[in-house]
Amino acid sequence: MTQAFRTLSRPLILTAVMALGLLSAQANATLPAHDSQGQPLPTLAPLMKSVTPAVVNISTFTNRRVSNPLLQDPFFRRFFSLPQQPQQPQRQRRSQSAGSGVIIDAEQGLVVTNHHVIANSDEIHIALTDGRSLQATLIGSDPDADLALLKVEADNLTEVPLANSDALEVGDFVVAIGNPFGLGQTVTTGIVSALGRTGLGIEGYENFIQTDASINPGNSGGALVNLRGELVGINTAIIAPGGGNVGIGFAIPSNMTRAITRQLEANGEVRRGSLGVALQDISPDLAEAFGMGADEKGILISQISPGSAAEKNDLRSGDVILRVNDQPVKNTAELRSKLGVWLIDSEIKLELLRDGKRLDKTVMLDQPSQGSTDGGSYSSNLKGATLAESDQGVVIETIERNSPAAFTGLRSGDIISAVNRRQINNLDEFAKAANSRSRKLLLLINRGGNVLYLALSNR
Repeated sequence: MTQAFRTLSRPLILTAVMALGLLSAQANATLPAHDSQGQPLPTLAPLMKSVTPAVVNISTFTNRRVSNPLLQDPFFRRFFSLPQQPQQPQRQRRSQSAGSGVIIDAEQGLVVTNHHVIANSDEIHIALTDGRSLQATLIGSDPDADLALLKVEADNLTEVPLANSDALEVGDFVVAIGNPFGLGQTVTTGIVSALGRTGLGIEGYENFIQTDASINPGNSGGALVNLRGELVGINTAIIAPGGGNVGIGFAIPSNMTRAITRQLEANGEVRRGSLGVALQDISPDLAEAFGMGADEKGILISQISPGSAAEKNDLRSGDVILRVNDQPVKNTAELRSKLGVWLIDSEIKLELLRDGKRLDKTVMLDQPSQGSTDGGSYSSNLKGATLAESDQGVVIETIERNSPAAFTGLRSGDIISAVNRRQINNLDEFAKAANSRSRKLLLLINRGGNVLYLALSNR
């Protein structure tokens, strides 16, 4: 693949240096260096020397069987009278330089990366900047948040402390570190260009930091750090219409990373609690109908699941959620991302608007519904989507990254109320409608109060 390289002109270089010179004197990144005339210049070098040893390159190894499928077919062997022989399948090892990772606990040897970096791998190796290559053990991974936790046995490791990502502001300077295109460790700089990006369909739970620091293929799992050398995010995805960086990259915030990795370390998986409600974004007309202020934001509870935490704590259909743990919530995607890091039995404080009156509720999250199933049992295009019953039909609870369902246009939280023009109320009715002779699945979907049709190939 041909790669295009472009050098910076001298005026752009001078502009970049001047911009760095405006950084706060308190930032470690601006420790002075000196030019040939002895004049001080700002530099990121001291910061990089302390942080880059904690960012590792991750390579995965996958073992696959290689054999002639015809020779393994009993009918084929009988037809050609081939002698019986013990099966001795050959194995072929395929190596792939997968991405990057960040050491977050040097004493325990804990490394965080993206789930998609290590998914389906048989062996995982990390390469340190000092030349060491270490085999890593997978402690656990969470496809919905796209995070994985690894462990290595080694001494003299360097870790990156985790910052409070909630303190980030648009315009803060950040540095991205990773291994793009297999070139080796690379450092790029930029700013935080947006916060709380959701609804992109990249992960099951989204609350991305957006940055214009160059993030390219191979940077996945790498570090996004502030100018104090603290981890503020795990580089995860880019918008790349032409296959390369266009200045829009996304990172998982460090606070979400901290919550997920703690659960992975303790349990090997994430045991999320469930509120048991169907949520709907509030339009201006709905806001007026429910008596909300002109500048107020909130989320409408459109449905309560029987036996759920919401029902046990007297939440009602028609309640408007204004704040969660004293933080305002603007839309369903934002609230879903908040719920995605809370464990079963976690207590959350809700500020509600009910019949024009405000009230507070403390709710203990419960286990998710037990009647969930993988959509692949109904249609190959739904494989990777977790379906569960709701009062309004069948809800899409989660969609696994890079699964067939991830490319259908479905989103987590979608409620399917009809299949092939047949009203459905549960998974049994869904199965009957989906297994009809039609070559298409015509789904009627309620998405945050908006109703739309989606056509999929059936099996």
